[in-house]
Amino acid sequence: MLMIHGSCPDTRDKLRPSKLDAYGDFPDDIVWIDLLNPTPEEDKRVEKHLGISIPTREEMHDLEPSEIIYTENGARYMTARIICQSDTIVPLLADVTFILTDKALVTVRYDEPGAFNIFLNRASKPGGCGQQPEAVLDGLIEAIVDRAAEVLRGVGDKIDMASRRIFAGRAKDVEQGGAYQVVIQRIGQHEHIISNVRESMMSVERVLLFLSANYMRPKKAQTGFSAEWRSAVRDVQAIEEHATFLSNKLQFMLDATLGLVSIEQNKIIKLFSVVSVALMPPTLIASIYGMNFKTMPELEWQWGYPLAVGLMILFAVLPYLFFRWKKWL
Repeated sequence: MLMIHGSCPDTRDKLRPSKLDAYGDFPDDIVWIDLLNPTPEEDKRVEKHLGISIPTREEMHDLEPSEIIYTENGARYMTARIICQSDTIVPLLADVTFILTDKALVTVRYDEPGAFNIFLNRASKPGGCGQQPEAVLDGLIEAIVDRAAEVLRGVGDKIDMASRRIFAGRAKDVEQGGAYQVVIQRIGQHEHIISNVRESMMSVERVLLFLSANYMRPKKAQTGFSAEWRSAVRDVQAIEEHATFLSNKLQFMLDATLGLVSIEQNKIIKLFSVVSVALMPPTLIASIYGMNFKTMPELEWQWGYPLAVGLMILFAVLPYLFFRWKKWL
């Protein structure tokens, strides 16, 4: 799908998104071309209009920084990984390429990150976005950073809830494999989300550093965007630091959870050990009087059976009382 975004004739502070048919010409006031799942024909039309080359999906997924952030024929190519499907249990990362030219900004994407809708809602309001390609790029990056911060804040709230659940757990939850098992699964999911947010912000930071180092204010522009991008770099670094804090907190929670599980399991093993020790004397007595020897005086005793049972009960109670006295139970 090829979407074009230009300035509205009635309100210069708004962007107007619209589809371009297969044979229509690009309008003069175009500032943003959004390629969502583009076809080869749409790629060729944009390439012909702006004199650039549109990267393929495979090229966008390249790991080499020199292959995803570079300058070619006066256009700046920047690929970042953006949080996508943030409403799911574990959000995904979508590759988005930004191509900044003097005429327009081109975005190439094969997913629909929520940050794009956030930016469009902001840009549709008076004063929401400027009418230069750099302003659109700046607004998109701001929306991406804000969305990542929102996702990270939601994870932080869930981590606090999980922390309270860990330290309010009960022994029967461990015995039944209940609460602690669920908490460990949640910790793994939260760590995955934090890892995705950190990876996304690292890619966005590379884009911002590239822009700050290579951006030259056009002669016709009244102001540049270097200051805005440097400020965005600080915001991204703050999110990365918060992600590191949450990751460390998750590691502590995981260690604490495993420690509590071990403590509860040790209590169970301890109980089995006490029972085994308490039953050893009665077992010995039962073994002695269970032997089939002919000359055993006790076999002729009238009160032999009650005496044997009494001894077994006595020697089972004495170890229990001893453990209680030592406060081992």
